[in-house]
Amino acid sequence: MNGIDITTWILGTFLGVMMLLFIFRIIMSWSPELKLNRFPFYLVALPTEPFLVILRKLVPPIGGVDITPIIWFGIFSFLREILLGQQGLLTMLSRVQ
Repeated sequence: MNGIDITTWILGTFLGVMMLLFIFRIIMSWSPELKLNRFPFYLVALPTEPFLVILRKLVPPIGGVDITPIIWFGIFSFLREILLGQQGLLTMLSRVQ
């Protein structure tokens, strides 16, 4: 296993887990009465909240709905496709070696 393969595996796992967490975060936003500081909800809120705080400063809620988890899901999905997809940069780089 070379360096590109290890990087691809780690990055793919990270991006996949973050996408899954943001899907859960989107679903959790449908129930505003959830307490994000309670188990098991903080397992989703803890890793996602730092990303959301940054984007909330730039994107206000639309009609009272926080759309920042959807935006972050799109960003992570885009990065995964650009870097690790069938024609992704790291995928093509690993084929060259």
